[in-house]
Amino acid sequence: MKDEKEILPRDELKENIVLAWVQLSAILKNNRITSGLAYNEAVVMLLLYHEYKKTKQAVLPLSKIIGETKMLKSLANRTISSLEAKGLVVKEASASDKRTVLVRALPNSAPQFLQVHRRSLELADEICNIIGEEDALAFIRIAQKISANPPREAP
Repeated sequence: MKDEKEILPRDELKENIVLAWVQLSAILKNNRITSGLAYNEAVVMLLLYHEYKKTKQAVLPLSKIIGETKMLKSLANRTISSLEAKGLVVKEASASDKRTVLVRALPNSAPQFLQVHRRSLELADEICNIIGEEDALAFIRIAQKISANPPREAP
């Protein structure tokens, strides 16, 4: 790849984005940050954890989990069922709208999730050490921008 400050032709820029994406994906895939939980289980638990940090309630509508994760409804239901079988969450009907399914993290789920989450934080710390705080903040900004405006799926 060329120096990042150099302006690249659009086709070369696209090729470099794909290459960087593949390289980063390989690194993240090989650094198993979800040991003890399947990846999708860890993602659901992370959403519930962040909801708890915001509201002191570790509960989210299933529809919000599906929207945030972009999981198919069937995959989200399998993931939640697996977490239920592990005793980490329960599904319940909303008191205000019986059509709404809520997913609630059980209090005993915190230690297991936090152990998995600690590994994620260690990996994030390693990344910060490699790229520095300024680039880490830029990475967060860029990732959030892409997440807010996801590319269309390839046909």
